[in-house]
Amino acid sequence: MFNDTPATLSRRMFLARVAGGIAAWSSVNGYARENSTTEEPYFLTRGVVLTPEDFTWTGWPEAAKEARLTTISLHHSQSPAHVIRFVQSPAGRRVLEQCQKLGLQVEYELHAMRELLPRDLFSKDPSLFRMDDQGQRNPDANLCVHSSAALQIAAENALRMAKILQPATHRYFFWGDDGLPWCRCPQCRDLGDSDQALLLENSLVEALQSWDPQARLAHLAYANSLQPPRSIRPHPGIFLEFAPIHRRYDIPFESGEDEAQRQNLAALDANLQIFGAKNAQALEYWLDVSRFSQWTKPAKKLPFSPSTLQADLHTYGRRGIRHLTSFAVYIDADYVRQYGIPPIQTYGDALYQEKPE
Repeated sequence: MFNDTPATLSRRMFLARVAGGIAAWSSVNGYARENSTTEEPYFLTRGVVLTPEDFTWTGWPEAAKEARLTTISLHHSQSPAHVIRFVQSPAGRRVLEQCQKLGLQVEYELHAMRELLPRDLFSKDPSLFRMDDQGQRNPDANLCVHSSAALQIAAENALRMAKILQPATHRYFFWGDDGLPWCRCPQCRDLGDSDQALLLENSLVEALQSWDPQARLAHLAYANSLQPPRSIRPHPGIFLEFAPIHRRYDIPFESGEDEAQRQNLAALDANLQIFGAKNAQALEYWLDVSRFSQWTKPAKKLPFSPSTLQADLHTYGRRGIRHLTSFAVYIDADYVRQYGIPPIQTYGDALYQEKPE
């Protein structure tokens, strides 16, 4: 039944640990031991990404703490302004206070471009904005990364936002517009979307570090920026955040059964060659009801696969990735009323593991 090579034996031992949580587990070939709860878990960040609306289920912070998650990240698909309004509201302040009391770190993962470069500036200076494939300046998405004025405005607004949305971890997430194109002007057109995103990020992290010397900023490898940059090299304060939104979840990431899956995994490895694994984070969709509902309510029941999660942890862990989080959007009061408590505990137990063999 098993091919007992060292690699497969190591894989099965790691998956046995994941499946067993912190309880006693018995590995293959008669080797057994108790999984020590005193050792540091291998995955240092164990998180969920939520929108303000998800906190209509008031049990989120307690459930995250019970599952031994470390981090709750606030997100909105369109604008950070929604998150800012939430954290400044009585309900949002209660969530932040509860997270602080429970020892949960709070971060902010945001498609931020509409706040970094306000669209109403287009009428004053179109050169700040991207050129489309037809040669027209357009305020529909992102910016022109060869506009020094655009970079300066974005950096100033990133600082303003950071002072309102201060992450406990000093990790910042100011992403480009969601899956939308970057600039095609004569100066930018030879740079791919990943290079243009990174050029902006290098500028932003320098500004952030002028205020917060510990600041680090994510480079989001996702959709049109999934492939690694070719020309621009990351500032030391940049870390990789890899979000394989188009992968399958009915099979493990590294199963080899699907060509698109293999391409996603190759993109991960190529990005790690550029950014390194030390601070890299995988932003996954294991708990993302919104994705499995095609971002439309009413929400569908989450098709959670513990075996896929277990195999994926091995895939990330053996590449040296120690920071993992998952979107868990649409898990709100309505979802819990209809489907019951989601598998947060199972998710947290799986992530609370020692280093993969």
